[in-house]
Amino acid sequence: MTVKPIKTEKDYNEALQRLEVIFDAKKNSAAGDELEVLGILVEKYENEHFPIGLPDPVEAIKFRMEQLGYNQADLAKIIGLKSRASEILNKKRKLSLEMIRQLHDTLNIPTEVLIQPY
Repeated sequence: MTVKPIKTEKDYNEALQRLEVIFDAKKNSAAGDELEVLGILVEKYENEHFPIGLPDPVEAIKFRMEQLGYNQADLAKIIGLKSRASEILNKKRKLSLEMIRQLHDTLNIPTEVLIQPY
């Protein structure tokens, strides 16, 4: 097992090729240990070079509602009035701090997603 830091795109591509080869390695074997370490290095490189931003707050709410089978009336029960839910879903009203708390507690959407401007 020769594992080295991933510093260049060439190193990254080589690491991905090696991961394909050892992907089904058994845990607690030499190849399994290599897979685990190489996976951590690839993840670090990807986070630094291909960061993924947070989703739009309203899109996150819509996505979570879809997952739970909620409709606008269900959202209104969480944040107050049906008209307010409509305004939020149409990006005509910003989320208040209390709404953010309620959405986080009820829909389990991370607060850092809900706080960002849209």
